[in-house]
Amino acid sequence: MEKTIKDLDIYISDGNYSSKYPRSEEFVEEGIPFIRGNNMVDGDITDDEMYYITPEKHGILLKGHVKAGDVLITTRGNIGQVAIVSERHEDSNINAQIVLLRTNPDSLYNRYLLWALQSKRANEQYLALQTGTALKQLPVGKLENLSITVTDINEQHYIANILDKVYEVIKARRKELLLLDDLIKARFVELFGNPLDKSIANKYFVECVEFNPKKSEVKDMMDETVSFVPMECVGVDGSFTIREDGLIRDYYKGYTYFRDGDVLLAKITPCFENGKVAIAENCTNSIGFGTTEFHVSRPIAGVSNSYWIKYMLKNNDVHDLATINMTGSAGQKRIQTPFFEKLKIYLPPIELQNQFADFVKQVDKSKVVVQKALSETQMLFDSLMQKYFG
Repeated sequence: MEKTIKDLDIYISDGNYSSKYPRSEEFVEEGIPFIRGNNMVDGDITDDEMYYITPEKHGILLKGHVKAGDVLITTRGNIGQVAIVSERHEDSNINAQIVLLRTNPDSLYNRYLLWALQSKRANEQYLALQTGTALKQLPVGKLENLSITVTDINEQHYIANILDKVYEVIKARRKELLLLDDLIKARFVELFGNPLDKSIANKYFVECVEFNPKKSEVKDMMDETVSFVPMECVGVDGSFTIREDGLIRDYYKGYTYFRDGDVLLAKITPCFENGKVAIAENCTNSIGFGTTEFHVSRPIAGVSNSYWIKYMLKNNDVHDLATINMTGSAGQKRIQTPFFEKLKIYLPPIELQNQFADFVKQVDKSKVVVQKALSETQMLFDSLMQKYFG
């Protein structure tokens, strides 16, 4: 049976839009949690980067009081993020981008509602119901018109429990991948230490690689078929995929040239801050072209290898230093070539780099197995969501 939020037995309240809404200087180190959209992760509330308000301010902002079991949904900006308030966050407060939905447990199971609000059908309705241009919004009056499939309360518990269990497996697989990435980073530090340590830094980065190799290398190969890789084909997890093939003449003007084994680094915000770095592989004829927002670092035989370059660029100390040296206007900041020309690092012996590369290749084999299991579980989850909610 289809029912709108308005027709269901749900108490609805949003955050505070009035002048009494907390200003930045009113937040305190300890107090009442003030939940924002970025505190809503995987259906739960995280305390990472949590803001706090005083009990006195909490007493003024009555609209935003939440109880354990409330379903929260973001209705401004990134619309449709959802979470359930835990016992730990009982009587917290919410900001203006969040609406709370308090169900009657006799007729609507809160975890069933949580999954229904994340369905493909719900997301299609968010797009249809939202208002605004620069800042998208889903006012309470519009949210009330959103419809979901509602079944018997026992069936709701059955469906939600199945989805909960499958999603727990997805989260476990994702955690495995993160732990494997952390293992590689830890091995890098174990072998090489801090590459910026002045006591061991012995080379400028551009002396360790061929930086942004010239596309004139392939100027006489215009009819060769090569691969094209836009920014979205380089993942924050270090993955590299190919979107299409074409002739060199199709890409020679206006795109960045690279070859298999080159390391691609996203140089523009937010892709750089998110850590988009990947090794090019399996390109047609071993040649690729991509967005001009890539820096390309080619290993030099006997001096550097691709795996050391990749994880040197992903090293936290190097990444943090680069981030504060980005230039340009907000939303268009880039890490420019002069930064790398001045970047002095520790270049380890090639034998040690090769040892590290062998380790990474072994870990990557494990990651492939985990990723395959994750993809299969995600497909199962998606099919169940489609079956239950459309």
